[in-house]
Amino acid sequence: MSILLVVVILVFLILAHEFGHFIAAKIFGIRVDEFGIGFPPRALLFGKIGATEYTLNWIPFGGFVRMYGEQEDENQHGAGSFIDAPRWKQGVILVAGVAMNALVAYALFAGALTVGVPAIVDQLQPNQAAQLLVSDVISGSPASAAGISAGDQILSVQDSQGNTPAALTPAGLVAFVSDHGGQKLSLSYLHNDATTTSTIIPANSVDPQNAGRPAIGIGLVLVSNVALPPLQAMHQALLTTRSSFVIVAQALWGIIKTAAHGSPDLSGVVGPVGLVSQVAEAAKNGFGEVLELAALISVNLTIVNLLPIPALDGGHLLVVITEGILRKQAPKLAIQLLNTIGVALVILLMVTVTYNDIARLFM
Repeated sequence: MSILLVVVILVFLILAHEFGHFIAAKIFGIRVDEFGIGFPPRALLFGKIGATEYTLNWIPFGGFVRMYGEQEDENQHGAGSFIDAPRWKQGVILVAGVAMNALVAYALFAGALTVGVPAIVDQLQPNQAAQLLVSDVISGSPASAAGISAGDQILSVQDSQGNTPAALTPAGLVAFVSDHGGQKLSLSYLHNDATTTSTIIPANSVDPQNAGRPAIGIGLVLVSNVALPPLQAMHQALLTTRSSFVIVAQALWGIIKTAAHGSPDLSGVVGPVGLVSQVAEAAKNGFGEVLELAALISVNLTIVNLLPIPALDGGHLLVVITEGILRKQAPKLAIQLLNTIGVALVILLMVTVTYNDIARLFM
């Protein structure tokens, strides 16, 4: 199911990207010969509307838009030809794909916030489900000795008589632990999808700020799915989209800087294989988090496609801008060579990222 979900997300985002090119081309009167779902060979012709064929192809990852005159064929000039269109129109058509990905990212964030995504809450509403999560662990504390880590979920805690906290909340657990200094407590928690039960004894001087209060040395937060009203979700999605672009751009710049020094750090980059586990993890927290993850992927696609790498939209855009400044066509052989190099770089990156993804599975 996770694999299918990854395929659906990637196909949807790539088709949205191609649809941006398609709409811009239609607006500027550029003839679109084919709008394909998947990559050739062709499996099915849905039909033809005007000059455009709508097809389904056998390789199911993504899609494409084939514009008349895009390949600079000698016989594809004149009215409706991409290559004969003004440079600014070519540029807008190229940018339209990434603009559509940015718009889709915003829409997905808005949808996620409307459906509900995990968020830290201070107080629970009646019948509101929540998880009590460990936010941090003090080194050398009883919790640290028991193997509890940040991100673990506290499931239950009880003393030797079977008494439990009045409420499984940060305040409830702190009060319960404070009342059982020096006594054995049985604490169950979820760590790496496995339930563990440990015996733990609260001690004084664990928390420097509350040295006289028995504690086990963990910080706690209450996390619940929070859904926003549509208008509030749309406003918050703008802020979330903006911050996501900043975070992704900064992370990408960090990779570029390390690559410039000869040691690119790709440890934080995931490919399709890594996405399967991420989608599976997101699905555990509800559909809203799946939408949020899809939005982040769309943000990544937007930024990566704008990089001035041959074979990507950013590379094509750089050529169009250069041709516009020089007022002449770039040599066809040079473009083909650059595209070949660009494709080779993209394939090398995908192989490296996929290798890292598979290696993580065995760590």
